[in-house]
Amino acid sequence: MTTSEYKVISIKSSYEAFINYSYIVVDETTREAAVIDPSWDLEAILDSLEAEQAKLTHILLTHSHTDHVHLVGALLDRFNPQVYMGGAEIDFFRYHCKNLKPIKDRDAVLMGNTLISCINTPGHTPGSICYSLTNHIFTGDTLFAEGCGICSERGGDPGAMYQSLQKIRQQINPSVRVYPAHSFGIEPGQTLQMLLERNIYFNIFDEEQFIAFRMRRNQPDAKSFV
Repeated sequence: MTTSEYKVISIKSSYEAFINYSYIVVDETTREAAVIDPSWDLEAILDSLEAEQAKLTHILLTHSHTDHVHLVGALLDRFNPQVYMGGAEIDFFRYHCKNLKPIKDRDAVLMGNTLISCINTPGHTPGSICYSLTNHIFTGDTLFAEGCGICSERGGDPGAMYQSLQKIRQQINPSVRVYPAHSFGIEPGQTLQMLLERNIYFNIFDEEQFIAFRMRRNQPDAKSFV
């Protein structure tokens, strides 16, 4: 998808039980590029960069789980980009790599002429970050089209997740398209308006009820999103 500022390329990849979406954002003027949550399929990322005649200058990480950072080292070796991750995430999980830059809520990253805003959205992990552009938001494991990220693993906090979803509701225009790191049946790129209407987690308005529902027993599996 292309805007007047940038182009977004979606890359679906898999490894064993994991199915992930990584994204490449290309600044249309400078051909600088950022990859968001690079996972599993290095060749697909390299082929996309070559097809766009783009230079990878930024890696944007929504959080530090392995399926979101798997290819950071390989891309650092090839392109030496700057790497961005929430400071709270770095501190909690002791994540480290070359060129790592901690970010916080309301920080901005400039890639060529493309401005990328950072929104702190804890809940799935303590330092999860969403990246907001003019017409897109990349939500990692915070928000899916069908639900939201689990809060039962180390560092998870369902109360923080509730507040993070309210922040997205308040700060992001409903026409913006949402690009999560996983899909459970609905393709990435739906409008926030659609999620506000159909995603059950946007339709629980009491924090205690939200926590009870998100943490309920007998969910189908550990990766359940509803």
